Amino acid sequence: MLPEDQTLQNAKASMKAVYQRHAELWHTQRSRALYEKPWLDRFIDVLSPNGRVLDLGCGTGDPIAGYFLDQGFDIVGIDYAASMIEIASAQFPKAQWQIGDIRALPQIGTFDGIYSWDSFFHLSIPEQRAILPQLSKLIRQDGALLLTVGPREGEVTGTIGGEAVYHASLSPSEYEQTLKACGFQSVTYKSEDPDCQGRSVLFASAMFPDRNC
Repeated sequence: MLPEDQTLQNAKASMKAVYQRHAELWHTQRSRALYEKPWLDRFIDVLSPNGRVLDLGCGTGDPIAGYFLDQGFDIVGIDYAASMIEIASAQFPKAQWQIGDIRALPQIGTFDGIYSWDSFFHLSIPEQRAILPQLSKLIRQDGALLLTVGPREGEVTGTIGGEAVYHASLSPSEYEQTLKACGFQSVTYKSEDPDCQGRSVLFASAMFPDRNC
């Protein structure tokens, strides 16, 4: 058996290829029940009507990007698995889909809101610390950020199609401190929300023009 550190590193290194291989399986098995709707609606409530929204680690866009499109938002979706983007483009041709990496975003402008549902937590702890300030700079005044994270700081593995994928999280207090330093007035964290299939959800809103990050 491999040491835990090596198992985590292997899962992190192979994750892009895993998602590339299992895009169709993921798309087929993904729940369309929209259990996320209470958090999505909370996010929508603070956005400008018909605003521009970035979906990071968008997968195939179904059902969340589809829900935002139905509400009149302009969606830009980014995922590093080309097979995911191919499905998303076929499903929702009115959105803008790009192959790209959260760790090295292309020049895509600013947004009223950014969300990353079941994707941001695939970044390592150092990557998350580096990227949160970058994301905050892409959000317009009074915009919002919605992420699923973990219930505590640490690293674990999950599975997609029977293959290991990597997950990591900062502590709830570090998320709050970082986002407030980046200009968000309001930061809400819900650990393992029982009404959201146990997801730990981070929601930040009321972005100020003056920021320290």
